[in-house]
Amino acid sequence: MTQIRIAVQIHPQHGSMADLLNCARRAEDLGADIVYVWDHFYPLYGNPDGEHFECWTTLAAIGAQTSRIEFGALVTSNSYRNSNLLADMARTVDHISDGRLILGIGSGWKQRDYDEYGYPFGTAGSRLDALAESLPVIVNRYPKLIPPPTRHIPLLIAGVGHRKTLPLVAQYADAWHAAFPDEPAEVAGHAARLRECCDAIGRDPTSIEWSVGLQPDALVRDLTYADAYVKLGFTQFTLGVGGPAFDLAAVPAWLAWRDERNAM
Repeated sequence: MTQIRIAVQIHPQHGSMADLLNCARRAEDLGADIVYVWDHFYPLYGNPDGEHFECWTTLAAIGAQTSRIEFGALVTSNSYRNSNLLADMARTVDHISDGRLILGIGSGWKQRDYDEYGYPFGTAGSRLDALAESLPVIVNRYPKLIPPPTRHIPLLIAGVGHRKTLPLVAQYADAWHAAFPDEPAEVAGHAARLRECCDAIGRDPTSIEWSVGLQPDALVRDLTYADAYVKLGFTQFTLGVGGPAFDLAAVPAWLAWRDERNAM
């Protein structure tokens, strides 16, 4: 069975950069496998005009101030950056971190980000079509860069759309982030659909790392669901952590469960 991994998503809002980076270092010291931030321009909860930091410059800082943990965006909005530029940014952060970056990407959804920063919002369908166009551009840019990335940069695609998103996951992704469900039953149908998409192109669905997200206020409760998620095929668990406290108190129990499961 694929090894279970625990990620911490640090919400880059309502806190200082110093505390955010300290949280990333603490997560590494505790033994977490991955640290994520999100790609938005304003807080997603709490004061909508509160403190907030940009994703990719934050990722560069995390890469420079950690030494072992993998990290990335959960997830980059495809709409916000030219695809060739994004590949170059990813390659650069890959080198900053000696090869620990995960490129998480999705089609984008938060309309305020688009409106405030001047990006055309379009429709869910048009944003997904744009993502489908961007993925091969990103992949094809890597070998043209001098120097190229230090490794194959893992590509994580987020989303659960049965018609457009999951076929893209089956075709391109090294990892799939499904959602932030309240219980395993909410993602069972999406898991079944991804298996169908993989079967259609002859890909082993277990070659994709399946990830599920858990909200900060539900981390203790959701540990009781962890084995059920594994039965569905999920092996990466992303624990949300919000500012200003960036409280990692629930993380050790998840790490202990990971270690127990991986030893089986």
